Amino acid sequence: MYLTRFEINTARRGARTLLASPHRVHGAVLHGFPANQREPTEYGRILWRIDQRGSQALLYVVSPHRPDLTHLVETAGWPATQGWETRDYTPLLNRLDAGSQWAFRLAANPVSSRPKFEESTRSQRFGHVTVEQQTEWLLRRTERNGFGIPAITLDGADKEPDVAVHGRRVWRFPRQGRTVTLATAVFEGRLEITDAATFRRSLTHGIGSGKGYGCGLLTLAPLG
Repeated sequence: MYLTRFEINTARRGARTLLASPHRVHGAVLHGFPANQREPTEYGRILWRIDQRGSQALLYVVSPHRPDLTHLVETAGWPATQGWETRDYTPLLNRLDAGSQWAFRLAANPVSSRPKFEESTRSQRFGHVTVEQQTEWLLRRTERNGFGIPAITLDGADKEPDVAVHGRRVWRFPRQGRTVTLATAVFEGRLEITDAATFRRSLTHGIGSGKGYGCGLLTLAPLG
């Protein structure tokens, strides 16, 4: 598995067009791989996320194969001075142990499914739109993904999970003649690994839905 970082030149028209639609970014990321390297493997799948803070935009990609992002550098980067950085993700994955704690960031599509109509066997996905709903969505999924979120005490109040929600947004963009609506949120905080093997799979296969549209990629950083 590989972890790639690419800085987007937000001053370029191509970059602004790209960032306006997760569907466009999805296509651009896939074109970083030959057709026979785009499908999920036993080791993982292609996941991506864009982190935007101020005028800076960073594209992160986790993938079973090493990408070639020359096309992105030419249209949305700095062709004369800067490319992208790809590192082997395996050493980090191999040193993850149960009980260790990490700072984390996750962009996700917090949704739940329920019957579309009463007494119907068909279900429909409904996006969670409040901070409370989105936080609860994440907390319900931590155990099955091999980690937990420790609690902290804020200003002498009751303990709360050490996670914050920001970057909440509802995207609407065209795809194949219809409009796609996608609710997204970014989670940041502290986690503790409870099942290392399950957690590694979560890092390489993603969490939740909307993975083709920049959701599901969880990244780690040392605490400090």
